[in-house]
Parts: sequence; structure tokens; C-alpha cells
Amino acid sequence: MPEAAGFMSGEGGETSRIEAFSDGVFAIAMTLLVLDLKVPHDLPDGTTLAVALARQWPSYLAFVTSFATILIMWVNHHRIFTLIGRFDDRLLFYNGLLLLGVTVVPFPTGLVAEYLGHPGQYLAAAIYNGTFIVIALLFTLLWRTASTDGRLIHRSANADSVRAVTESYRWGPAIYGIAFALAFVNVAASLALNLALAVKFARPISKTPRGESNERRLGDSGGAL
Repeated sequence: MPEAAGFMSGEGGETSRIEAFSDGVFAIAMTLLVLDLKVPHDLPDGTTLAVALARQWPSYLAFVTSFATILIMWVNHHRIFTLIGRFDDRLLFYNGLLLLGVTVVPFPTGLVAEYLGHPGQYLAAAIYNGTFIVIALLFTLLWRTASTDGRLIHRSANADSVRAVTESYRWGPAIYGIAFALAFVNVAASLALNLALAVKFARPISKTPRGESNERRLGDSGGAL
């Protein structure tokens, strides 16, 4: 059966190109985070290197939090694309918007690293958490455009897994909204909530029933994974 206008089949590894491009963007964003870790120079008299390094703890905290969050984003991006079998222009643009959000993460990370414990820390933390609200919304938008009425879902995808992904994304933006509000009260608590969310989304979404698979079947997709 020919594809509907505006749709492209995932056969021939075309969706793999989307994943490969996205993987590169995720990798670059994660790598850029390390630029906020500075080597101490021109230490004042009486200040040891150990003390100077210890004083940079906000940078370490921001780095670990953002790295873990982007890592989990990448894992979940991979997970949803094991369920997506086709794409159209809308999916491509929404995926591009998501990657735009990911590339922005090093900037608010730098803000938190610079201002944590100093005047301006509440605004820095709010911008940091606000960035993740936008990314959570974009993740939901990407998934909704693929999963609504099974529009772009692979025909061999596990229905329970599709529903589980939809449920897991239902409350993501709202919970990040709580972290955003918390940033104006307690910056450290808002960052801790971000880490907790990263741990939550790192967990497997669902357990596939025996005899079924979330992966694409070679026989159904012309050999494309």
C-alpha cells in the first residue's frame, strides 16, 4: 500500500538517520557542559589548590545534574524511536525543536554554576528549571505527534509500551514546573528534584509481556532496525 501524502516509511533505515543526527546533537551538548569546569589560576596567598577546587562545587553540581539529565533525555529519545516506524515533516520539525532545547542546556548550567550561592542564584535556577520545562513539553509534543491514533508508530510496536510512554510523559512538564517554583524558594532543593526526575525517567518505562518485543521485527520492517 502506498504511503499517504506527507508520510515517509521507516523502511530502509530512514528513521535511523533521525536517530543518528539526534545522537550527535546530544553528544555535543553533553560535551560542552565540561567547559564550565575551570582550572584554578593565580591562587591567592595561603589558598591551596585543594581549597580552590573545593570552592568550585557549584560547577560540579551543575555539571553532574545537567549531564545526568541530558543522558536520560538521550535514553528516552532512543526508547521512543524503537516504537516509531515512520516519520513526516511534522515529526522532523518537532524533533529539531527538541534538539534546540537540548543544545541550550549548557547555558543555564553555566548560570547556575556561576551564581549558586551568590545574588542572582534564584533567577539562575529558575532559568535552569524553565529550560527543562520547555524540553519536557517538546518531548511530549514529539511523542504525541507520533503516537496519536498510532499515526507514526511501528506496526509491530507493543501497545502496552506505547501506552506506558504516553502515561510517563503525562506529568513530566508539571513536575518540572514544581522544580521551577521551588527554585524561588530553595535552589538546592530544586536541583535535587531535577536529579530525582532524572533517576525517575532513567527507569525502564514498562515490562514487556512475555513473548512480545518492543523492538522492530526484521520481517516487518524490511530489515531496518
